[in-house]
Amino acid sequence: MRILGIETSCDETGIAIYDDEAGLLGHQLHSQIDIHKAYGGVVPELASRDHIRRCLPMIHDLLEATRTTPSQLDAIAFTEGPGLIGALLVGASIARSLGYAWGIPSIGIHHMEGHLLAAELTESPPPYPMVALLVSGGHTQLMASEKPGDYQLLGESVDDAAGEAFDKAAKMLGLGYPGGPEIARLAESGRSDRFSFPRPMTKKPGLDFSFSGLKTHTRLTIESLGTMTDQDKADIARAFQDAVVETIVIKCERAILETGHADLVMAGGVSANLELRRALKVFGEQHHVNIHYPDLKFCTDNGAMIAVAGLMRQKEWSRDQWRIDARARWPMTDLSPINDAEAT
Repeated sequence: MRILGIETSCDETGIAIYDDEAGLLGHQLHSQIDIHKAYGGVVPELASRDHIRRCLPMIHDLLEATRTTPSQLDAIAFTEGPGLIGALLVGASIARSLGYAWGIPSIGIHHMEGHLLAAELTESPPPYPMVALLVSGGHTQLMASEKPGDYQLLGESVDDAAGEAFDKAAKMLGLGYPGGPEIARLAESGRSDRFSFPRPMTKKPGLDFSFSGLKTHTRLTIESLGTMTDQDKADIARAFQDAVVETIVIKCERAILETGHADLVMAGGVSANLELRRALKVFGEQHHVNIHYPDLKFCTDNGAMIAVAGLMRQKEWSRDQWRIDARARWPMTDLSPINDAEAT
């Protein structure tokens, strides 16, 4: 089985071809950072237009690079949601049209399930049951999963997601977009003992997240300093990142205790944060929990994760073949379980 994956949910165009026997044959990724950084965030209309420009040429180039003809493809998987509705419609329209022209099925994939299943691209895919920590730009969620496609929501952000909080804190500090990598870079030279930022909602029971108050605390700290030196900015970045990381680790520990699972999978763009990986590694060693995450190149949005998810959902290849669907919001708990026989 060979499947083409198309990812256009936000500000990255990802194209990939995955084969169930040979593995990932090839993938291409185009980032729109240079387009959006002047605005300090993603401009939906510009994102959609760039996906239109990039998608078909990238598919053509990847087919040539992998020496794949349309007749060798068994299906097309595309991101149906959640995400920016205009950007999603680009990928959905192209996938449905190519599927119709080539006479092969096309299937809409949940973006966050794609992130989770990106761990299948590692040498040692995580076992089930597991706890999944999903931390991307607009999502911070903890899920329990007994088997592929079966998800139980344990907790989620009630306001800003971690990725959004990173972006907003970076903007307050006069840093570039996206904020996560900028905060992480600056925090490396920050002092850990200067500022003490709150760990939101960790003194209350439950597994929900809230980063809005942390964002406010960051703004008030900046205002109290007046003119900031480079060291001031680094110290604030360090305090902010430490607070986010420790908050996430505390919630992960609670999720592990609540479920009794011994495996934790972290996925999504924020999972590329090396300090978060380090802290979870320490947590895993202390509590005998196995920590899994995709390779760094597959943490951000990419077509490979969508192709893998599409292959695993072979049973659904025949549904709604020519209807173009896009969903700005789409709870993972609405997904149907993946039959064990479908897994790669």
